[in-house]
Amino acid sequence: MSSYPWAPGFIDDAHRPRIVTSRFQYEDGYTLERYLATGGYAGLRSALSRTSAQVLDEVKAATVLGRGGAGFPAGTKWGLTPAGVWPRYLVVNGDESEPGTYKDRLLMERDPHQLIEGCLIACYAAGLSQCFLYIRGEMALAQERVATALNEAYAAGYIGRSILGSHFSVDIVLHWGAGAYVVGEETALIESLEGNRGMPRLKPPYFPAAVGLYGKPTIVNNVETLANLPWLLTHSAAEYTAIGTETSPGTRMVAVSGHVRRPGVYEIINGTTTFRDLLYGDEFCQGIRGGRQLKAFVPGGGSAPWFLPDQLDLPFEAKVVSAAGSMLGSGAVIVMDETTDIPAAALTLTRFYAHESCGKCVPCREGATWLERILERVVAGRGTARDLDQLLEVGATICPGAFPHASSAGQGIEAVPFPYRMTTICFVGPSAYVPVHSALTLFRDEFEARLIKRKLIPVSAGVADDHG
Repeated sequence: MSSYPWAPGFIDDAHRPRIVTSRFQYEDGYTLERYLATGGYAGLRSALSRTSAQVLDEVKAATVLGRGGAGFPAGTKWGLTPAGVWPRYLVVNGDESEPGTYKDRLLMERDPHQLIEGCLIACYAAGLSQCFLYIRGEMALAQERVATALNEAYAAGYIGRSILGSHFSVDIVLHWGAGAYVVGEETALIESLEGNRGMPRLKPPYFPAAVGLYGKPTIVNNVETLANLPWLLTHSAAEYTAIGTETSPGTRMVAVSGHVRRPGVYEIINGTTTFRDLLYGDEFCQGIRGGRQLKAFVPGGGSAPWFLPDQLDLPFEAKVVSAAGSMLGSGAVIVMDETTDIPAAALTLTRFYAHESCGKCVPCREGATWLERILERVVAGRGTARDLDQLLEVGATICPGAFPHASSAGQGIEAVPFPYRMTTICFVGPSAYVPVHSALTLFRDEFEARLIKRKLIPVSAGVADDHG
């Protein structure tokens, strides 16, 4: 059994389904021996016993939603590639770098063969013969575990030519990046794979399904998305959709960090589990540390608008959370208790996105830097009331009209569905403004308390000076 501090959430609660974390209970869950002993590669065998069209239909019927942030159905995405254009590629986005997110890293470290099997199933269903697995540069253990698993799978005949005696052949190439946040965006990742500086491409024409890696049709999927496929092909779409809700079936992994008693990664039932269940449930985070009160929480990674305690009963349902003005994003919940310095928390997030701007778009490159500098001045106690207005003005150049303004804590705020309008190619620019706007509109009083209090000296009209 595992001795990892986050593991009890996976082991003790047997009544919850385990689609992607069933092997987290084993210390050797990353080995081929353990994988085969627990049903590994049975999904691939099941897929190879059917036609690729049948496998594709099964994935579509299950409505496996993307777990990288956008939530687009995987089967539908696979069907967007133009007919008769070859070669075509599968690119696996393992460049997990959203603040608060670390679920994909654990999947690659703890169960790399599950990811590899998911890649093989996806390639078979979509008619691909080449897969590129891109892992973030700082994830050294994940790279090591995946590389070892690839060698084991090649040696055992699960990757390569005529897999398991079939007519299906595929190669998987492991590639790791240099640690750029922007490479989490699919077109920037493709640029990096091609040996260029990671910068997003314009859409159109560079929709990866049509013009992707090396100018060919490319499917880009998240690590957790592909990790769902072995279970699905071993069971069925009917069993998969029996979990969760009609629009959000199956389970999903959520990383919780911040001021909770038991932070960690949890596999929850999609669509029905609420934020209250996650943060206060005995099987999950067990409440706020030290018995303190919840002040605010970020529902979907550092780039998601913040929620207040009165939104705890929202379920992990993308449409519901979007209508409430935020997003589930990359599967990360950041919790802030009553002791949190809100302006400083906003500065921490904004500083990250300003630093990670690739510089291609002027509103992001310049605007994010302005936001950081103004926030630094306010947090240091050197700001003025004009600075608070200017933060919103600078943000409007990045996200025009996307966020309603409010003059006091929580008053006058209306929900604005995701995605937002933006003047940048990718979401890095808006990400720098999201924490600023959330903090400033929900907790404006905390910003005003940090401002310089100047005592103005009144001047009487019509009084001449000494030189008059």
